[in-house]
Parts: sequence; C-alpha cells; structure tokens
Amino acid sequence: MARADHLDPDHNLWHWLAVDLRVWREERNLSQADLARICGVDNSTVSNWESGSAKIPQKRTETLDRVWRTRGHFARLHRLADSSHDPNWFQQFTAYERRAAVVSPYAALLVPALLQTPEYARALIVSGQMIDDVDAAVEERMARQEILERSDPPNLWVLIKESVLWDFIGSPEIMRKQLTHLLDMSQRRGIVIRVIPRSVGAHPGVDGSFTILDVNGAEVAWSEAVGGGRLVMDSTNVREYRVRYDRIGADALSRDSTRSLVAEVLEAIP
Repeated sequence: MARADHLDPDHNLWHWLAVDLRVWREERNLSQADLARICGVDNSTVSNWESGSAKIPQKRTETLDRVWRTRGHFARLHRLADSSHDPNWFQQFTAYERRAAVVSPYAALLVPALLQTPEYARALIVSGQMIDDVDAAVEERMARQEILERSDPPNLWVLIKESVLWDFIGSPEIMRKQLTHLLDMSQRRGIVIRVIPRSVGAHPGVDGSFTILDVNGAEVAWSEAVGGGRLVMDSTNVREYRVRYDRIGADALSRDSTRSLVAEVLEAIP
C-alpha cells in the first residue's frame, strides 16, 4: 500500500485533495475498496490517489461530490489545484518518464532532452545563466537518458521543428556532434524521429514544446514554459495534447526524409 505520511496539505493543493479524500472516506467508515467501487477503479488506484503518487481525475471528483453530497467540494478543490503552479511538477514528470512505455516529445525550440549530447546540454545550460552547478545539471539531464539503455527501453516517438536543426547551440563542432547523434539514434529500434519542415508554415505546434507520456496505458502531458513547465493529468486536457501532437505529426517528414534533411544540415555546418 502506498504511504501518505509525506503529504503536506498546508502547502500543496494536490496533497490537500489527497488528504481530504482519505479523511472523508474514513468519516464514512468506507474502505479503499469501497471507494474504488464508487469510482469504478481498482484498489491500488485509490491507494495512489490518497498517497499523492497519482492525481484523481476531475470526473472522479464529480462522482464523489454527487455520491457523498459534498456540494462540489472535491471538484472545486481539483480545479483549484489544477490551475495552480506546483513546484514539484518537473520531478513528477521525470518520475513518469522513467515509467513510461512510450515517450512522445514535440520540440519547437531545442533538441529533446533525451536526445541531447552532453556538449549540447552544457551549452544550453550555460547560456541560460540560471544554474550555478552546471556539471550537476548536465549529469542530471544525461541520467534521464539511461531509460533508453535499458533492456526494455520505452518507444521514443519524436517530432522536431526544422528550425531546431538550423539554430546553432554552442560551436559548430557541438552542433555537428548533436546532429550526428540524432542520425545515430534514429537507427535504433523503437526510436522514430521526424521533422516538421519549414515549408509547412503555421501549424498547431507553433505555441511551444510539449511531451506526452504513456504510463500503464494512461497518458499524461508535460507542457514546457520559461522557468518551468506544467504537468497535465486530467484525461480531457491530455486528449487535447494528443490531438495537437497527431495534427503536427500529419505534416512531418517521413523517417527517411528526416534523415536526409539532418544530413543536409550537417553538411552545411561550416
């Protein structure tokens, strides 16, 4: 059973929701199995909700408000938590990333972290001028790539805007290594890299980068932003990211054409 003794409901709205879920359940003398039946899920899912290791979906909070007659309390708290910033979002995202069966990033500005070379990552981190321990930040980013070296690596389906290939990060040598790395990784089983060519013009990906993770058959999304990002858990909102990802992919080059384009950019590096 997942533990909840680490929750901090005074400072984290999702923890508040998790604690209230347990408190209101226990006040009604219900077991986690009883709550699972009410919500139409299994016992482990309820345990994860109450421990804070998973977030209860909005529609389940609406079910609880209706069954328990709580006058919108759980749905209201869910909306409040969902609209607020959670400083732990990135840590939660990387935890999901380690468990994901499929990782699907769309990169509008930079090579996705899972495909960055150490030199490219270092150049990015240094240029940001926001991190004191650059070495530790590079090591942390490289550590995320270890999932690709497992005996059962996730499928990695990548969409990259063409401008990412042409925007030099660091020196020409750094970009040469980075593009060569993309070509090498594109040959791996389970990794698909496709580029959205500049000729497409305006498309659904101009709003920014995001990543969709398939974890145990359910999807979560990570939306990148300056200074952080946002973890999207609600199934309705995640579905919108999936539709956007598929629409972007509809305009992407094939894998072979993408390799040809990357090779072309590589040859153009002075």
